[in-house]
Amino acid sequence: MKLPTRWQVGAATLAALVPSALHASEADIKIPDLTQVSFNGLGGTSGITLMYLGIAVCVIGAIFGLIQYRQTKALPVHASMGSVSHMIWETCKTYLFTQGKFLAILWVLIGACMIYYFGFLGKMGAGHVIVILLASILGILGSYGVAWFGIRINTVANSRAAFSALRGNPLATLGIPLRSGMSVGLLLVCVELFFMISILVFLPSELVGPCFIGFAIGESLGASVLRICGGIFTKIADIGSDLMKIVFKLPEDDPKNPGVIADCTGDNAGDSVGPTADGFETYGVTGVALVTFLALALALNPAASAVLIIWMFAMRALMIVTSLISYFTNEALTKALFGGKKDFDFEAPLTHLVWITSAVSIAITFIASYYLLAHQPGLHPNLWWVLSAIISCGTVAGALIPEFTKIFVSTNSRHVKEVTNCSKHGGASLNILSGFVAGNFSAFWMGLVIILLMFVSYYFSQNPGLLSIMPDKFLFAAPIFAFGLVAFGFLGMGPVTIAVDSYGPVTDNAQSVYELSQIEAKPGIAAELEQTFGFKPDFENAKYQLEKGDGAGNTFKATAKPVLIGTAVVGATTMVFGIIMLLENMYGNVITKLSIVQPEIILGLIMGGAVIYWFTGASCQAVVTGAYRAVVYIKQHMKLDATTASEKDSKEVVRICTVYAQKGMWNIFIVVFCFALALPFFNPYFFIGYLIAIAFFGLFQAIFMANAGGAWDNAKKIVEVELRQKGTDLHAATVVGDTVGDPFKDTSSVAMNPVIKFTTLFGLLAVEIAVTMTNVTAKHAIGAVFFLIALVFVYRSFYSMRIPDESTKE
Repeated sequence: MKLPTRWQVGAATLAALVPSALHASEADIKIPDLTQVSFNGLGGTSGITLMYLGIAVCVIGAIFGLIQYRQTKALPVHASMGSVSHMIWETCKTYLFTQGKFLAILWVLIGACMIYYFGFLGKMGAGHVIVILLASILGILGSYGVAWFGIRINTVANSRAAFSALRGNPLATLGIPLRSGMSVGLLLVCVELFFMISILVFLPSELVGPCFIGFAIGESLGASVLRICGGIFTKIADIGSDLMKIVFKLPEDDPKNPGVIADCTGDNAGDSVGPTADGFETYGVTGVALVTFLALALALNPAASAVLIIWMFAMRALMIVTSLISYFTNEALTKALFGGKKDFDFEAPLTHLVWITSAVSIAITFIASYYLLAHQPGLHPNLWWVLSAIISCGTVAGALIPEFTKIFVSTNSRHVKEVTNCSKHGGASLNILSGFVAGNFSAFWMGLVIILLMFVSYYFSQNPGLLSIMPDKFLFAAPIFAFGLVAFGFLGMGPVTIAVDSYGPVTDNAQSVYELSQIEAKPGIAAELEQTFGFKPDFENAKYQLEKGDGAGNTFKATAKPVLIGTAVVGATTMVFGIIMLLENMYGNVITKLSIVQPEIILGLIMGGAVIYWFTGASCQAVVTGAYRAVVYIKQHMKLDATTASEKDSKEVVRICTVYAQKGMWNIFIVVFCFALALPFFNPYFFIGYLIAIAFFGLFQAIFMANAGGAWDNAKKIVEVELRQKGTDLHAATVVGDTVGDPFKDTSSVAMNPVIKFTTLFGLLAVEIAVTMTNVTAKHAIGAVFFLIALVFVYRSFYSMRIPDESTKE
């Protein structure tokens, strides 16, 4: 079978976009006039003034993030450790440049669709279309830029954390990764909010809505590529490196292992670049979904729409302030509780930070909403506290979901201890089965938590305060708006969520930097450190503290994943509303056609579930094949008599990881892209069922895989840290379990989030392109073409990635 090239796919995309143009609702989103809004509760302060204050807060928050970077870089570090972290950074930089080129190619396909959609279907002028395209590029650059910053500060913090461990001060070892994480989280949110407020305030009103859509699609594309590619890359490297512990009985991060540098790069590519870009996109897409909802649903009540849009952005700016307050409060509390201790639970300060932020955010939400909404003419007197209560459901979820996650992934978890106990006598087999149990149970309990919080938000959505702003025609959409606000509340703790997530890759890298620096073997190192840095090194305790920090990092990397996937699912329900409104305006009677008894909906649900399971397999397949190639290469080039692996061999492992990450991503992207284009051409209601299934199948698949992987990972950490049995059969069994969990937790599960949002966002455009066609035969033919292209790449995702059969002959 001759397969289409990427350019043939692009040409097919353009060829499909030739329906007769009708009115385009998404291209015609009108943002109400914000200059006419003033807030009586704030003494008549204008809405635009609040927007300018929001920009100022963003600038201050970004400056704080940059100051934290400079302070981290100024921390003392031994030259041997600094050189290792610099080598990791240089490798990461090469990876980022490669991904940037890849993003540019994929943007061509998306840009072509946007040109047609806004230029031809929306009948916009060339100048306006160029601005929208620039907004999409800004979205990509935003995701890419914050990912670049995240990887840079993490590769500075890793060596500083490793060096600080030599002092025997666990509080300092904890504080460095947390500070770098907070820097990333603050900068991410500040840049995102700055861009969105600037689009809202400085662009002409007729361009704001379309530019928001373009911006969201761009950042979603950037996050998808960086998250999926990073997830594949890191797990190829991690598995390739870990298996050498078993094959050659090597210790953790042995310098002679050519896979270790790739593993360190992967820690950043997967656990730093991916979550940072993902968080940036999540924050933006959720905001765009809510702005779009308000602009469309309240089109006949522009005054209320304008007030709520400004309220929403004011609340987001305040969340930057609450995160800073919470961070400094937690820092003082941590010093008071653990300042003089030589050993303590590293998870405790991170947990305190999450709960303090949640409590402060909820308090600020009610106070700010009262002053912004309680005294506004034309708004129901209950509206301020109803909206605050709904947002607080999401804020509580941002703290509660990590607690439920820790039940299944923490080193203190009974489930994780059971995985370890199963390994003692049942080896890798029972280890893996026990991890499956933990993952499945976690999905059940996490589902109940999400149901409870969404039910509470639904209950408040039926309050007259919220129903009063909804037109009679869209009263059914009040819960949809509430679900969007829950996702908004999830992200109220955005800087802290990213901070505790980014803590993990720094602690993981710190361990590797410590080993790769070979600092313990350097002649006269103890005297040198005492003379140069003024302290006597505590080598034994340093390793112990770094391993404990890595265990806490594993736990909190796991806690951030359900939060981000939860926002994707809850936010997707808000974005689907745009499609429902389009169909209501064109056909009417949409609610009846969305009934679960309609065959189109049922078929769409089945199709969406099928794609989620294909995606899981395709992303894992890319890891399996790439890891196979890496393992073969490392085994052939391992030099056990050498002190360190050669730079050439290390770079080759990095190259293998990059190649298979991009091969896997290319197949995945084309399938997701083509299905999003093809399915609306068959039936828009079928496509809505598909989107709902993508969201909800993806939610539970992601939670199961992420938490099973976390349980396997920390079961290994218990063996290494608490039992101190590295190199034993028990350790080997837990390493095998961890290699199974690697693509579960860091490839397939985490990539569900950007896939859900990209599919839903792009679906807004695809549905409208499809429904404007009047020739049913041509419509179905175009859908069939894209469907077949998708199937070709589904086929390729396995058969072109297969591990070759090896001859048994000598």
